[in-house]
Amino acid sequence: MLKGFTTAALTAAMLFGGAASAWAGGHAEFNLRATANSNENDEDYDGLIVFKDYVEAASNGRVSVELFIGTQLCSNGTECLQGTADGSIDIYISTSGGSSGIFPYVQVLDLPYLMADDRVAEAALANGSPFIKFMQGRVLDDSDGALRLMTIGNTGGWRNFANTEKRITSPADMAGLQMRSIVADLPVQLLQSLGASATPIPWPELFTSLQTGVVQGTANGITDIMGMKFPDAGLQFLTLDRHSYMGALWFMNNEAFSSMPEDLQMVVQDGFAALQQATFASPKRKSIQAYADFVAGGGEIYVPTPDEKAAFQSAAEPVYGWFENNIDGGPDALAALRAAVVEAEAQIAASR
Repeated sequence: MLKGFTTAALTAAMLFGGAASAWAGGHAEFNLRATANSNENDEDYDGLIVFKDYVEAASNGRVSVELFIGTQLCSNGTECLQGTADGSIDIYISTSGGSSGIFPYVQVLDLPYLMADDRVAEAALANGSPFIKFMQGRVLDDSDGALRLMTIGNTGGWRNFANTEKRITSPADMAGLQMRSIVADLPVQLLQSLGASATPIPWPELFTSLQTGVVQGTANGITDIMGMKFPDAGLQFLTLDRHSYMGALWFMNNEAFSSMPEDLQMVVQDGFAALQQATFASPKRKSIQAYADFVAGGGEIYVPTPDEKAAFQSAAEPVYGWFENNIDGGPDALAALRAAVVEAEAQIAASR
């Protein structure tokens, strides 16, 4: 992961890291406005803090970074990406769902059971991997040169199935469950392939929907489950099937990036590499307490055996064909991600 860092940039970070505010004295040559529609407890914020500190220090104050957390600059994925393309925003982080209306193939990140664990996911999403190269090229082309995909990090760990009714150990246990879905086709296809019924529910309405029985389950990361207090709404059974890695796509206005001299472009790129590492690490740390709190509140956590997980993967097979047949750019995106996973698995096996 450190391959892309320059010696000079690393040295600057070690010497000046933590003192970035000293460089932001109003004399910067470039000011970057970065936004995340989240809060200060989120991995996105952790990543931006690392990015800001690194870039301001390593550029010796020539670049300043302003953070706007929440909806100060824009309120949803479409609006925020438009602002980033127009240049009123320089940097924006989006989930795959938030950017799929413009770049539908980013939903490849939501396909289930393609990446086995954190090591594989982090290697497959490393800058320079076949998948990242494909995604960066497509985003730049499809935005007519307005947007650059700088990196893909993580926001919330892994999606797992959780419900109010029973332990889930196999696709057969999903039959008859009314599960919440985001308002998108792919997660609906996944739930249906596993035998559940899918009900699209906006995120702010999910607590009440669980509490009143409109839905009986959802697919989320543990930090989101505990952050939203879903156990208080009856969510008590959690199956760690880890069906999809919650990717976070970091976009930058291409003109803002291209207007910088090459040395500062390298600093910004290395800053995004540091950001990526921070977002990879943050969910691991935060999930420890979240899992403990879930169990302490009466929740049950189940980890499927390898054979049980293989059964989930087999049941989900139709989703891959649906994705390739219905999503513009889907076949190429899926091929690129699978190639990156194969490469990552080979690297990890060699390291062992």
